[in-house]
Amino acid sequence: MSVQESTFHGFANPVDPTPAELRAWAYKPDSVPLASMPPDWDLLVSGDRLVLTLFELAMDASCPARRFALHCLYIYAADGIRTNFRAHPKRRFRKLVEQAERDGDELMKIWAHNGRVLLARPDLFVYRDWCEGGLVRENRRLG
Repeated sequence: MSVQESTFHGFANPVDPTPAELRAWAYKPDSVPLASMPPDWDLLVSGDRLVLTLFELAMDASCPARRFALHCLYIYAADGIRTNFRAHPKRRFRKLVEQAERDGDELMKIWAHNGRVLLARPDLFVYRDWCEGGLVRENRRLG
């Protein structure tokens, strides 16, 4: 039985979900609506512990919570770049960007492109775009 076929019964600790819980929720997001999650849940889950799970979900065009996962990847990228990679390892970020460029669809290629642009020009950071979902909603490439 795959994760997509199983029933999701909620998070043991929504502030600190496991990768398996996040994955199960992502394929059944209506089971626990985002509005019922703790404030700034997107910021809470956008760290190193869950980034590989978020990346996997964002790479899956059939994942119902794909846009949420992509939004979290934007937060992760901005957090790493803006802290000069004190928050997240630069090597991990670069590997994710390279994999998105190589194997991703257009949404993931845009995320990778925007990550590279912000890396080269941190002054282009706009909170609304990177942390409030602007780049996900608008699906645009930074210049």
